[in-house]
Amino acid sequence: DDDSEPEQSSWAHLPDVCLRHVFHWLDDRDRSRAALVCKKWSWTMYSGSLWRSRTITFYGRPSRAHTLEFQSALWYVKKFGKYLQHLEIKLSSPYNTAFTQKFQVTMRGLLSHLGRCNSRLVSLSIKYLELDRLIWKNVVRAQFLKNLAAFLKRMSKQLDYLNLKGARVTLEEGCELLNSLSCLANKSFISEINIEDFFSLHLHVYRSTLFHQTMSKFHSLVILTFNYNCISDELLDILREHSAHSLCTLNIKCHIHDPHGQVVWGMSWANLAKNAPKLNVNFFFERVMKHDSLARILLVEIPVRSISLRSCYFSDPEWTMRPTLTNLLPAYWHVLQKLTLELNNDHELLDDELLQLILSCKRLLFLKVWAFLNVTFMERLLQNRAERKCILTTIKVRIYTARQETSEEDQLLHDIYRKFKYLIDSELNYFVITYPMV
Repeated sequence: DDDSEPEQSSWAHLPDVCLRHVFHWLDDRDRSRAALVCKKWSWTMYSGSLWRSRTITFYGRPSRAHTLEFQSALWYVKKFGKYLQHLEIKLSSPYNTAFTQKFQVTMRGLLSHLGRCNSRLVSLSIKYLELDRLIWKNVVRAQFLKNLAAFLKRMSKQLDYLNLKGARVTLEEGCELLNSLSCLANKSFISEINIEDFFSLHLHVYRSTLFHQTMSKFHSLVILTFNYNCISDELLDILREHSAHSLCTLNIKCHIHDPHGQVVWGMSWANLAKNAPKLNVNFFFERVMKHDSLARILLVEIPVRSISLRSCYFSDPEWTMRPTLTNLLPAYWHVLQKLTLELNNDHELLDDELLQLILSCKRLLFLKVWAFLNVTFMERLLQNRAERKCILTTIKVRIYTARQETSEEDQLLHDIYRKFKYLIDSELNYFVITYPMV
């Protein structure tokens, strides 16, 4: 008789590092099935490297599969929560109070267990809670915020990144959550916070002493993302005093429905920029387009790296973009690297002003424009780029037209592409189309 061992598949000899890489690309169900193959594969299932990052999505619309998501979220945390380093929680279309209550109960269990078993979590993201909506009953909302604050307090020593974008909380609730990050030592050394749309609409956060006291507890901020209704001389002084040594990026959103009429002195920005030499500021404007409003915000002392101006298809005959392009934005010719313009400028042509701005900005690398333009604008821009009069590497343009039929413009764009094909294919990230605005 032949007593030799039966021949094994080559999979049985796959090195552990390769097997873990295979498991990395499997979803939870396939990982569970693969773990049943043999002991080696079962051990691989419990490799910590497979469970360091997790995105858990809670779907608002009822279905059997989506209902199971609540159960699988808790199962995952109990099984593998100790390995977690990066956690992202997503809410998809929450539609009634029953869902928010179920979400709150599930999150209470999830955060409670994670708080007990995990000592590695460095990144937490829970976006678009929209706690100001009526689907959040007061008692459910209060309990959720209480659980989240307790969790942040427990994780405050290790957490390095927090994203609560779109939470829409009151001033007091928001400050309580942020204060949770500094409860243990009355200081926080977290490096990145995203509190864009964190507070409810229409709040004058910049007036709040409570908010200033809260922000003074952060001593090592590198990236801060927030709304312009938080900006004040006091806040800039706080950032200068406590985070100037580390601060690299401020992402500032200014929305038409957020208060943005406060006066901030250029000297406050200048002092911050002087003490934080690595600082870059990115502005995102939504429907804040009038020159007077922008001039109050875009001070020459700000080290602006990126500006995004979006009118969101709204058109106002009394508004004109020309002064902004010719008088305001050229002040950043030496620092501006990225420019995004989404304009409904059907009442004024801006081709010459826009081209002159681009040529004046010596560090401009990225250009995105949605606006009414002549197709010949693209030929002029590419000609200047070919002559090295600008250093653009990305050009994304949507040319609005008032006509439904765009075949003539499309042919012109095709001819322009052929003329500069050598440049586009070798040096540019290029995308240009026409778009009927009828």
